[in-house]
Amino acid sequence: MLLKTFRWSFAVTAVGLALGVWYGGWTAFGVIAILAVLEISLSFDNAVVNAGILKKMSAFWQKIFLTVGVLIAVFGMRLAFPVVIVAVTAKKSPFEAVNLALTDKDRYEQLVTDAHPAIAAFGGMFLLMIFLDFIFEERDIKWLGWLERPLAKLGKVDMLSVCIALIVLLITSMTFATHAHQHGGAHADKAQTVLISGIAGLITYMIVGGLSGFFEDRLEAEEEREQESNRSAVVLAGQAAFFMFLYLEVLDASFSFDGVIGAFAITNDIVLMALGLGIGAMYVRSLTVYLVRQGTLDDYVYLEHGAHYAIGALAVILMVTIQYQINEVITGLVGVVLIGWSFWSSVRRNRAAAEGDGSVGAADEAKVP
Repeated sequence: MLLKTFRWSFAVTAVGLALGVWYGGWTAFGVIAILAVLEISLSFDNAVVNAGILKKMSAFWQKIFLTVGVLIAVFGMRLAFPVVIVAVTAKKSPFEAVNLALTDKDRYEQLVTDAHPAIAAFGGMFLLMIFLDFIFEERDIKWLGWLERPLAKLGKVDMLSVCIALIVLLITSMTFATHAHQHGGAHADKAQTVLISGIAGLITYMIVGGLSGFFEDRLEAEEEREQESNRSAVVLAGQAAFFMFLYLEVLDASFSFDGVIGAFAITNDIVLMALGLGIGAMYVRSLTVYLVRQGTLDDYVYLEHGAHYAIGALAVILMVTIQYQINEVITGLVGVVLIGWSFWSSVRRNRAAAEGDGSVGAADEAKVP
């Protein structure tokens, strides 16, 4: 099972490392390996969240996620995305941006770095909305009961998550503008860019998530009533799966922002970056499918909670990095620690249940170390 799920990841790793040696020798081999590990460590929480969504989809759409989705993730976010950033911010054509990436790597890195506030605002708002909608939703299983119970009650207030996200965005953009003016105003014009990009991230989440939820709810309603023909049910399932797939791709894009930006701390060579991050993206995809097929999320019920808390932490980190620099190691460790904690809590819960202690509920959840 393990070999079957990860076979394409292993194949891409072998090809990618071989291309790296051919392109830049053993130094390039080492850089690609480091980038792959960076991407996997930063995106492990991504795999857990993806698995929670992917398990609702058919085997066909899981296969689409592993094929078409990988092409979007590798060539779209890890290769084309940095080029598009440069093309837009430097007002150059995509061809000129690619040429710049290959011939003037320092200038290319600088242009991507200059675009970071807009990228962080968009990705930060998208991820923050995912986190807020999760913690404000009433659910049977609670990990940190002392925190999740009152938040679920607050979540009954309509549009609360949108209001909080907009308040965070306003505070971030105003703080950024104030800081820029105090230091000569070099980035004062970017405060508006941060605000617009953040609103764009919020709108993207609401459109994609709303459409996905709409078709999913309609599918469940049709299945319960059984009033429609089999053919319409299949079409509706396809619509629901398509928008869930689209939601997954936007989610993956938001998760990959920190990996793409963090990669510049290791290399500014676009070829090595695409190879290293591409390999990492393949493992994240395979890990997602492995979690689904093994039923890991059903066995370890707090994993999804830990991953969403990691999303919230990453959202905050992205918003903070608009003004301050945070080491990528910290970003990666936060996600790993939260997911590791939730996994250990799940193990404890399963162990207590196996010993016949049916009282592992809110009281125990509130005491998880």
